[in-house]
Amino acid sequence: MVDVLMLPDTVYKRLGTIGNLTRQGKRINGLSRLMQSRILWEKAYAEMASNKGALTRGVTNNTLDGFSSERVENLIARISAGDYRFTPVRRVYIPKANGKKRPLGVPTADDKLVQGVVKLLLEVVYEPVFSVHSHGFRRGRSCHTALDKIKNGWTGVKWFVDVDVVGFFDNIDHRILLNLLKKRIDDKRFIKVVEGMLKAGYMEEWKFHATMSGTPQGGIVSPILANIYLHELDEFLEQEKARFDKGRMRAFTRRYRTLATAIRLNRQKADVLYAEGRTVEADRLKQKVAKLEAERRSTPSKDGFDPNYRRLLFCRYADDFLIGVIGSKADARDIMQRVTDFLRDELRLEASAEKSGISKATTGTLFLGYGVKTATANRLRKTRIGGRVVLMRSPGDRVRLLVPQNRIVRFNREKGYGDLGRLRAVHRAYLIDSSALEIVLAYNAEMRGFANYYRLAYFVKHSLNKLYFLWRTSLLRTLASKYRSSVNKVVHQLRSGTDLAVSVKMGGKERGASVFKMKEIDQLPKLGQAVDIRPVVQFTKARSDVLDRLRANACEYCGRQDQPCEVHHVRRMRDMKGSELWQQVAAARRRKRVVLCRPCHRALHAGKLTRQTVIDTQDWRAG
Repeated sequence: MVDVLMLPDTVYKRLGTIGNLTRQGKRINGLSRLMQSRILWEKAYAEMASNKGALTRGVTNNTLDGFSSERVENLIARISAGDYRFTPVRRVYIPKANGKKRPLGVPTADDKLVQGVVKLLLEVVYEPVFSVHSHGFRRGRSCHTALDKIKNGWTGVKWFVDVDVVGFFDNIDHRILLNLLKKRIDDKRFIKVVEGMLKAGYMEEWKFHATMSGTPQGGIVSPILANIYLHELDEFLEQEKARFDKGRMRAFTRRYRTLATAIRLNRQKADVLYAEGRTVEADRLKQKVAKLEAERRSTPSKDGFDPNYRRLLFCRYADDFLIGVIGSKADARDIMQRVTDFLRDELRLEASAEKSGISKATTGTLFLGYGVKTATANRLRKTRIGGRVVLMRSPGDRVRLLVPQNRIVRFNREKGYGDLGRLRAVHRAYLIDSSALEIVLAYNAEMRGFANYYRLAYFVKHSLNKLYFLWRTSLLRTLASKYRSSVNKVVHQLRSGTDLAVSVKMGGKERGASVFKMKEIDQLPKLGQAVDIRPVVQFTKARSDVLDRLRANACEYCGRQDQPCEVHHVRRMRDMKGSELWQQVAAARRRKRVVLCRPCHRALHAGKLTRQTVIDTQDWRAG
């Protein structure tokens, strides 16, 4: 019998109502029932199937390879019965920029699928109420959207408050997190699923370790759980902002008011004198007005430290957050202390005494890899006030985003372009065996990615010009070493109009790539959408290509339809060397995923899916 409540249209309708209910402050129920919908499992799979970690193993050999409708039904049955148990994650360590290592937890694929479904439902519940100041791991938001808000909205900031949380992901209090979930979710079975993944533990050197706090970095659901946890901080800062903000606008300085009054009165007198025909006296007054205007242009118009005008600004990206204060340093100290106390008392998080602090806005601070500081712009612009065209200065204390020199040095060191200080480039020997096209594409990807991330910086092309010179020369030296030629000859060979480009023939078609140029920064996608925005699945009725092929239940190798089908994940193309030609073609044409019946899938993994298998299959189908 068909479960009417789990039909696609019913599920979409239910998901569409959750946002309005959560905005109204109502607790949401029925999420565990929604977990029985195959639609959510398919969408969770589609979101992670193309990721590099699709074939990464946890503590077992369970990966996304072999995804099937039967596998989904089995997971749904276990979740519905309440007997699904999460497997401990496999702990690995990845290097950090400061030379230390960060622990990551690698779950099994089945656990990833369950986490993916939970994440989709949590997004539906929480996205409508998350703060506009939160930018990390959210749909349509990124490091760039956070930085852009600071750049264009924090004019006049006097102090930056940095609060660095010690080991945030490792110190999330499970009890507090579960209680926060219960504030908006009225579904004990769903909460129990989340609790199970939090307390799954981890394996390190084949020893089990219980997890009494924290969410494993690397988990599918960890980012949104982190946002849910720190949403309390967002709400606290909103309350602090309402308490702290004062005044409608800054007061004018006394000298500026005096000059403005003198200019206005002298202009009025000059107009009267011109009307009376006394042009000589009027001209003298106009000369006086010009001198007063020149002085006014060099005089601050507003009192930057007006005690009757204060503003608190903040921006958060995951556990990185920056607070801007328009006020006194004492105000900034008070805000920092209140935030530190809130983190300790309400969220059981500690602020690092070494890494937290207050900095003058003109000195600047670091946020999301950018230098952030204020500078006074002395540019003049024309504007019309009443019937007159007057010159006005641009607002003072504008935020400027800068490329930190140490980031440039570190990037160059990691890539091995050469000596940045002396501008001496070197070739990269390990790339010489690659094709010229592969070398150019590899170099392009590196420089384009770095430049795209820092495209919001002030005078970014000037800031990166030395790095770009070293990068380009290193590329040319690598190509010269490959062809045992000189750099000048390589440049001559690659010259294509004003560009340098390589081209090769592949399958009878010519494919090429131009060497990246700094002017292309202006042509890259707005706000660098590929910088860090995760692909988030929308709740539409459209399915991905691989899911449509899976639903067709036809083996793409033998064509039989009487066997359950599974999705085979092909590894990277360079791992396909020596395999059957059909496997390589399938990897390229099917985007690394092929739908196979279970016998063919098993034969493939056993290395028995050969040309003879095709003949046997054809004979079987003919009979």
